[in-house]
Amino acid sequence: MKILIPSAKELNEKGRTVVPKPLSTQTKQILQSLGEFSLEDLASFYAISEERAQVEQERIEALVNGSAKSYPALELFDGLMYRSMERKNLSDKEQTYLSEHLLITTALYGVIPAYEGIAPHRLDFMMKLKPAGQSLKTIWKEGYDRSVVEEDQILSLLSSEFELVFSKAIRERMIRIKFMENRGGKLKIHSTISKKARGAMVTAMMKQGISQLEDLKKIEVDGFSYRYDLSQEKEWVFVKD
Repeated sequence: MKILIPSAKELNEKGRTVVPKPLSTQTKQILQSLGEFSLEDLASFYAISEERAQVEQERIEALVNGSAKSYPALELFDGLMYRSMERKNLSDKEQTYLSEHLLITTALYGVIPAYEGIAPHRLDFMMKLKPAGQSLKTIWKEGYDRSVVEEDQILSLLSSEFELVFSKAIRERMIRIKFMENRGGKLKIHSTISKKARGAMVTAMMKQGISQLEDLKKIEVDGFSYRYDLSQEKEWVFVKD
């Protein structure tokens, strides 16, 4: 069983550092393409000021020359979903669970284990970059599929941006979770609340050592409970009253 979560724009560079794995061919291709941008080009590409683009340029250069600091991916990414997970002071058993079951989808490194060492960077699949004339999704599709092709259970807590990198055959095998709130009898989806709930779901699965997705239907996640009447075979609905 694998749990898929997306990377995040927010980063925390105050944590522990680790030794990174050698960069993949795809990552090197992407860095080469980014390295060809001038400071002005980078500012335009990222839609940020040249001052902030300078930081990104230095990050790219550090990755290329091998001087970049690397952090465990689960601890480096610091978006709302990540901040809603328990990531500190975990037991050996809990860390082992995340190491075995949690995968993080990224645009620079591909699909990686939770604690793989990666460097701070800024990149997502909405950005129009074409290394060697290929889109980022095309570059990573085979690797994304390969990361889960042998899994019999795949839980997607991804946004469509990352999920669509996988082939249709893989996507059709995924179980997706929809979090809804009951507000005065009306069921509504709220982006912020959903992100927090995804993080809480990862924590609940870790705490209870869930290895069979069917067992998710039995637990409560941050006040959300499974609703049989609203769910479909591959889309499970959790409602908070």
